[in-house]
Amino acid sequence: MNPSNPSTTPPLPIEILLVEDSEADILLTQEAFAEAGVYNRLRVARDGVEALELLRAPGGVRPDVILLDINMPRMNGLETLGELKRDPGLMTIPVIMLTTSAGEEDIMRSYQANAASYVVKPLEFERFYAAIQALGQYMLSVVRLPPRQDERY
Repeated sequence: MNPSNPSTTPPLPIEILLVEDSEADILLTQEAFAEAGVYNRLRVARDGVEALELLRAPGGVRPDVILLDINMPRMNGLETLGELKRDPGLMTIPVIMLTTSAGEEDIMRSYQANAASYVVKPLEFERFYAAIQALGQYMLSVVRLPPRQDERY
């Protein structure tokens, strides 16, 4: 809150759904957001099935962005992305592929399935931190989300 203007409300956190099965990558992502100072509420789903259940549940999660890994059990990221983009209630949520896969086929298939972006997770923390910081700035200053149409949100 701005002390010179008491009516100013603090910014809302960026609502993020991280779909990731690696505990180490979940912790790295949480740490990178904290270090980057990106004000967020991060929820985690361990695979595509869990993510779709969270998103489709009555009163369920409605993130501003989904960070989606490719290689996961039960339902991989490309299958999950396809399900998201076919669902009229979920298709407008931006999906960023955040994965260790640098394979050209995975990149092309992701964009063909309407991923908003494709980020290869670097192994060194400083580069990952910079990517997360850029994502925070992008979400806060560039992205215009569509109005939420479902009354449960």
